[in-house]
Amino acid sequence: MTDVIRLQINYHTLEEFKRFNENGLEELSMLDELKENMVENQIDSPFYGIYEDGKLVARMSLYPIHAKYDRYFDPPRDYLELWKLEVLPGYKGRGLGTALVEYAKSLGHAIKVNVRGQSHPFFLRLGFTPVKYDAQRDRGENPYVWIPEKER
Repeated sequence: MTDVIRLQINYHTLEEFKRFNENGLEELSMLDELKENMVENQIDSPFYGIYEDGKLVARMSLYPIHAKYDRYFDPPRDYLELWKLEVLPGYKGRGLGTALVEYAKSLGHAIKVNVRGQSHPFFLRLGFTPVKYDAQRDRGENPYVWIPEKER
């Protein structure tokens, strides 16, 4: 069983995020977000991760969005926006990304994600569906959504 934990916002996590920045795509960097939210061990951290042998090897962020700002669900609802799901090289293909998404789903809220590159099959396999593209709203993004069974 892979444990997903809420990451603390502190200088140790900042150092761990630098490893992702070195290996990942620039647009997936969470360093700026972490620095902006730097309050030692902030309780409401939006960051979640998986550790192996004391090393952060997979991470994501989840941001709560209030229904009044919802442009993706009908009817509008509160949801979580999943951002910057990333697994370090050498740890891919081991189900860590799936574990992070399943953890997010276990929180019982609808989820919206902007699907990038070749990850469309991954999110489809996990029960997400693409939202009809709206050029004004989506501006080049590929939104997919997931709704818990109890809300369908």
